[in-house]
Amino acid sequence: MFSWLGDANRTSNLSEPDWSDAPQERLSRGGHRVMSVFLGSIMVFGFLNNLLVLVLFCRFKTLRTPVNMLLLNISVSDMLVCVCGTTLSFASSLRSRWLYGRGGCMWYGFANSCFGIVSLISLSVLSYDRYSTLMVCNRRTPNYRRPLLAVGGSWLYSVAWTVPPLLGWSSYGLEGAGTSCSVTWTVRSPASHSYIICLFIFCLGLPVLVMVYCYGRLLYAVKQVGHIRRTAARRREFHILFMVVTTVVCYLLCWMPYGVVAMMATFGRPGLISPVASVIPSILAKSSTVINPVIYILMNKQFYRCFLILFHCKHHLTENGHTSMPSNTTVVQLNRRACDESPIATRPARCRPPVSVKWR
Repeated sequence: MFSWLGDANRTSNLSEPDWSDAPQERLSRGGHRVMSVFLGSIMVFGFLNNLLVLVLFCRFKTLRTPVNMLLLNISVSDMLVCVCGTTLSFASSLRSRWLYGRGGCMWYGFANSCFGIVSLISLSVLSYDRYSTLMVCNRRTPNYRRPLLAVGGSWLYSVAWTVPPLLGWSSYGLEGAGTSCSVTWTVRSPASHSYIICLFIFCLGLPVLVMVYCYGRLLYAVKQVGHIRRTAARRREFHILFMVVTTVVCYLLCWMPYGVVAMMATFGRPGLISPVASVIPSILAKSSTVINPVIYILMNKQFYRCFLILFHCKHHLTENGHTSMPSNTTVVQLNRRACDESPIATRPARCRPPVSVKWR
């Protein structure tokens, strides 16, 4: 994430003899131990939380709905971060240095960036899916085409933005205390600056705007329902408000420090952000692999009920892994009809179907 290579590396990062695995500024042995504890915890809990999501998907057929394909995609990408990325930085922190050479650094930077962007784009697509339920009618049969296209599109989009550093548009190198790798933010060149600006806009800023807009519109619609049906809708409104605020706050808490510090390291004066200080945003970004399953899965009532059944905390009849419990989708009808019912109209009145809000 925050690369701190020497001047020789900045001028010829792709040349093997010039590549160095020694950071400009080292952490103390105690600092590396503390960092390894955090990375080890993120690796273990991130892997287990996302593995639990995959087990629930395999065990309960009722969870295999179109929108849940996006949740599955988030869990797969977060698990790959834990397996392919966090394990390497954890082992390097134990030895207080990067252990896998230039090739390993390039792979780590590419894989971590790719899987992280897949997760970010999937979160923004998920927010748009929830928002779009305000604009469409209820479908009686599930449609998997759009979610599967969104899943495939998130991977293609991520690869399109993470391959260029391998081809010469910017590069991947050591970050922070020298035990992990990412884009070389401190390279002072027009090509590197143009890549970082595009990466910040299209892979961080744009997903944030989509989430804020979509969840804001969703909250507005739920408040309208609350004015119409105050008894039942108020509880739904509070639950959705809590989910929305938690989602946006955790997203910003995990990723915005990383984005802000990266831009400061890129365009600020040299040495403005110390390598030691850059460790904190790096760990916060990695912690999203632990937080995402908790917010999007365990706080979802449908998933939580399946979780209780899986661990025999709640008895329920199942048959071939297909639970008979009903879907927990909340459908609230907004009794608004946009009709052309003017008495002077010469054509029949045309009405849009009532808008529904679904919350899974």
